[in-house]
Amino acid sequence: MGLHDWPGRELSDEELDVAYNVRRKAGEELFGELMVRYRADSDKAVEGLPGSPGILYDEPSGERLDVWGTGDDGPRPVLVFVHGGYWKALSRADSAFMARMLHEQGVATVVPDYTLAPAATLEEIVRQVRASVAWIWRHGREHGLDPNRIVVAGSSAGGHLTGMTMVDGWQGEFGLPVDVVKAAMPFSGLFDLRPLTRVYVNEWLGLDVARAAALSPALVAGARRCPAVIAVAENDGSGFARQSRLFHERWGGELLVVPGRDHFDVVLDLGDPDSSVSRKLLGLVHSV
Repeated sequence: MGLHDWPGRELSDEELDVAYNVRRKAGEELFGELMVRYRADSDKAVEGLPGSPGILYDEPSGERLDVWGTGDDGPRPVLVFVHGGYWKALSRADSAFMARMLHEQGVATVVPDYTLAPAATLEEIVRQVRASVAWIWRHGREHGLDPNRIVVAGSSAGGHLTGMTMVDGWQGEFGLPVDVVKAAMPFSGLFDLRPLTRVYVNEWLGLDVARAAALSPALVAGARRCPAVIAVAENDGSGFARQSRLFHERWGGELLVVPGRDHFDVVLDLGDPDSSVSRKLLGLVHSV
């Protein structure tokens, strides 16, 4: 796929804005309710849960992560969950709603913060998320985590950041094995960022087409393919649906279209062990 052949190129700027403005699609009332639920469900999930919150994982940025759901049964496989918010909103405190479900299934959860745009460039945000994976590889055992069973998931912008941990070419910089990420499950992710150079999101990203391409998992994937479930909501924004199909075509794995869900509530199903997304995630974790 060349620079003149990317998803949405044939759309007008106004049509692209509609395709990627999922907050407007949801409406302010529903969006606000769901953001409150992210925090409330996360607070409930981690209440009384064993773990180590607030660990500094990256000295240069000062960013921290929370470890939840460790056990007495030895180092546990770990889900790293990367929050969304179009790279400029939300935090680890809003993003642990799956921690209790996973703990009860023998899986630990790590939720990292990253410096939000525009205070950090997208290149720096990607570096920080990769540094959180490197921290688990080096220090996970001290906190009940198995560095040989790391699975990464994330929603929306977090889906993009998940993709940037799946691809080849960055692991050597951190002294990591190329297969440090054993499996992944991006939700409603962004995998070719070039369309975003033409929409409102670029007000805080400041990307040109070349930088957007270099930060696009669909374009820089490399040869290796870890197992993946690429999830998207049935009622997602059309841009996100198209991006998920594109990444599935390029990466492989499984494309999971979740019926009856939209961009913001699909990931909340991870709190329910019987939901389709939880079953798929647990299948990935227990396969590594």
